[in-house]
Amino acid sequence: MSVFSPPRAIASWRRQLIGTFSNNAAEIPQWELELAEGDDVGHFGPESAVWAVHGSMTPIIAGIRALLLQALHPGAMAGVHDFSDYKDDPLGRLAGTIRWIFTVTYGDTAAAKAGSDWVLRLHERVHGTYVDADGAVRPYSANDPEIARWVHLAFADAFLSSHQRYGGPIPGGPDAYVAEWAVAGELMGIPDPPRSEADLRKQMAGYDTQLRNSDYVREALGFLRRPPLPGNQRIGYRVLFAGAVASLEPKHREMLGLRAPHLGPVPVPMKFPVKLVLGVIRLGLGPQGPSERSARERIERLSSAQ
Repeated sequence: MSVFSPPRAIASWRRQLIGTFSNNAAEIPQWELELAEGDDVGHFGPESAVWAVHGSMTPIIAGIRALLLQALHPGAMAGVHDFSDYKDDPLGRLAGTIRWIFTVTYGDTAAAKAGSDWVLRLHERVHGTYVDADGAVRPYSANDPEIARWVHLAFADAFLSSHQRYGGPIPGGPDAYVAEWAVAGELMGIPDPPRSEADLRKQMAGYDTQLRNSDYVREALGFLRRPPLPGNQRIGYRVLFAGAVASLEPKHREMLGLRAPHLGPVPVPMKFPVKLVLGVIRLGLGPQGPSERSARERIERLSSAQ
């Protein structure tokens, strides 16, 4: 059989795809296996809105949208520019974010708290100054409730909006998802995170006058357009990036200097190509991720013990 045969090519593509989301780990990361341990179901469960959204493929496109939104807050972007190594170690940064999100989503309550406390400790060193939208110099800290709130809002909005556009039904609807994911905001020390879609939109609108474009944003945007992915993932990523841009509110697209995908004056519908790419990724990654499998093992063990 030729080394360029379809089975070998597919196996290589699948290994590279899994590596993109696991920082090229040779085996399932230990933290995912440890989610099978614990003494309770966790903050959510198999029938929750959070599991429905986070267990789908839409978080992949939501991650792009969230980064675009987070970059518009100059305080949040200053922290990324000053302290993040996203250019030198993008897969490591991605793996760290995935670890926190999935630990809160699938871990028991003790694991969710420990994972969040770990992130908060990392953030303690992230502080400095930035120029706000009015040109004034202000101090920033990654754990500052105002900046942390924007990051939470951007994540919640990105997960919800991406799933509404490109995913399936949400148990209990959008309000259920926002209310459930408020737990993540509380674990990160954010007072009164939104608990409905309307409240999410209202709190996000409260930041309109604080958001701005900058050289830092344009630098990050250039990276997000063309991250260092394997060649066989680049076309799919371009589709997902275009889908994330199409999903943004017009005011945020304008701030970023982006346009919705189009051919001449005609908008390009992104729903079908995005869902096609996400479907291919699902085939590569499998129907259920290691974190969810571990959580189901824990829940089954606890149920059997009762």
